[in-house]
Amino acid sequence: MMYRLSNILIFLFSTVLISSCSIQKPFKTFPDLTGIENIDTLRVQHNDSLFSIGKNTLLKNEYGIWELYLEGNALERGLKGGSLTRELMHIQEEAIMSKIQSLVPKEGYQKFLKKVVAFFNRKLYLHVTEEYKAEIYGVSRFALEKDDNFASSYLQSLYLHGAHDIGHALQDLMLVGCTSFAAWDSKTQDGQLMLGRNFDFYVNDEFAREKIVAFINPEKGHKFMMYTWGGMIGAVSGMNEKGLSVTINAGKSNIPLMAKTPISLVAREILQYAETTVEAIEIAKKKEVFVSEAIMIGSAREQKALLIEVSPRNFGVYEVENADELICSNHFQSAEYTGDRRNLKTIEESHTQYRFDRMEELLSQNDKLTPDKAAAILRNTEGLEGSKLGYGNEKAINQLLAHHGILFKPDARKVWVSANPYQLGAFVAYDLVAAFQKFEQGNVAESVADIAESIPEADFVNSKEFRDYEKFRKLNEEIKYAISSEENISEKKLDQLILLNPYYWKAYSMAGQYYFQKRNFRKAVIYFKQALHREVPTSLDEQYLEKMIKKSYRKL
Repeated sequence: MMYRLSNILIFLFSTVLISSCSIQKPFKTFPDLTGIENIDTLRVQHNDSLFSIGKNTLLKNEYGIWELYLEGNALERGLKGGSLTRELMHIQEEAIMSKIQSLVPKEGYQKFLKKVVAFFNRKLYLHVTEEYKAEIYGVSRFALEKDDNFASSYLQSLYLHGAHDIGHALQDLMLVGCTSFAAWDSKTQDGQLMLGRNFDFYVNDEFAREKIVAFINPEKGHKFMMYTWGGMIGAVSGMNEKGLSVTINAGKSNIPLMAKTPISLVAREILQYAETTVEAIEIAKKKEVFVSEAIMIGSAREQKALLIEVSPRNFGVYEVENADELICSNHFQSAEYTGDRRNLKTIEESHTQYRFDRMEELLSQNDKLTPDKAAAILRNTEGLEGSKLGYGNEKAINQLLAHHGILFKPDARKVWVSANPYQLGAFVAYDLVAAFQKFEQGNVAESVADIAESIPEADFVNSKEFRDYEKFRKLNEEIKYAISSEENISEKKLDQLILLNPYYWKAYSMAGQYYFQKRNFRKAVIYFKQALHREVPTSLDEQYLEKMIKKSYRKL
């Protein structure tokens, strides 16, 4: 039930990708386009995996990751970035559109929702800086062709930058569950600061397929990198040339009534303009946001990490005292949120505390962290004390759905980004200083990755368990569709679903749902009880199973 409801709400706020804006915006929503006619956007295609516009380049490396370099002012970066990555942008848009159309195929409902979306975003432009509006406008010029004008394409691209926030606002529905950490002093092998995170934001497999590691050399501010996707100028994970890293984790939010500053643009501004945690805090304090989010900042200059915890009505900063590690999942820890009702409810009802405790356990078992050990932590699929959760369980650090995993060593200006699948592929290393030097020299025809420092893919990728999990995911979608369509499923397929992922509660719950629908209440009870005996991630899921057991008994 939670899965279906979350997807409907994703649709509500993603509809902008397939619809024109039905509420006309005043001309002032447009950024300053002075000089646009002088900006060269004609890209040169050298081969299937290398494109360039002057020094601006897009190259696909041997790990399947696209390396993007952009320089110049905001409008230049947007236009050239849009031109270089147009096919990647289209893949993202089509991935979301296919998801939307499968969830809500009725055209009349889509028309209603696009009016709602336009109304929700009616004042978003007031909360986005002129610089970022110009960059977004440039990108929007290369979005999928639609039967509307550039104003609508621009507004749709602008609205899309709030999609991450909307997904996180729906943490009442637990769409994602990111986990991150920072360690230093005695907790790392060399004593230097190290940070890592899993970005568990999932739309569908197509959305996560084409990843971009973007290196940005702006006219104003610091050079920085971020791990992202086509059409996105906001930051969810990144580090700048000063050794300041930024990652974002969702907190419990009310469903917002009006969009304000997207969190990814707050994080982007910190990356571009902050050198210290103090400067990062100052930037975040000035922003009005419409969801709750924890922003983890790592600082090479200060040799520390902290959390900036923002929400529409509160602001807090959390630092650990007399400790050498910092952990973040999806609840807030600063004094300002100690009595926050929604935060306490999150801890009580969701899996955030479980993942926090598991990360604490893993860090205690690996007290001299290296990049290899840190990657192994981000890849861990087990529960507390190594218990079996079933693959895909939201209680795991690695839920096998992450868009990416990422590691930072700010002192060394080094970063590792995960290749597909999930965070199980190789963690590809980059040295920011060396990478920017190569880009600025121009004519980059080969990857700037530091292959010698890269971490190999996980052994799990080549295991029978992983192959079974991939089969499970496909079969799970097939059975889910059959249930929603009230079609018949063979008992053999239901048994196979469980055999492919025997420790996962959802496999049993799915079988229970099917038998309940077919009025075989005796079997429904058996499977709902089996699900309840596994590691169920949230109290709401437990309540659902208990309710279905009672309903099944009443119908026997």
